[in-house]
Amino acid sequence: EVQLVESGGGLVQPGGSLRLSCVASGFPFTMYAMSWVRQAPGKGLEWVAGVTTDHDTTYYADSVKGRFTLSEDNAKNTLYLQLNNLKTEDTAMYYCVQGTSRNTNYNYRGQGTQVTVSS
Repeated sequence: EVQLVESGGGLVQPGGSLRLSCVASGFPFTMYAMSWVRQAPGKGLEWVAGVTTDHDTTYYADSVKGRFTLSEDNAKNTLYLQLNNLKTEDTAMYYCVQGTSRNTNYNYRGQGTQVTVSS
């Protein structure tokens, strides 16, 4: 059974930082493309960042490029997303997804972790 468990969200002031984690299980982690997507209140799902099937190349949405960094620990089957210089418009539920590196056409999704950026 595929499981994706996110953590690390919270309330942070503008300009602050958070690190999100996603622990994956039930599939060979290093053989699947992975991404982070988010959904802001009242809006659709937005792809944020992803890594290719061979885990060799990462991609970022223009809205987060230079502020967010995707990384991973393959020994722990864990995907991370470092969020720096957060803005109020980054407020959303963040999800870890399997099966895509550059869009929202994923196979599986975790339960999400909430990020709220507010002063």
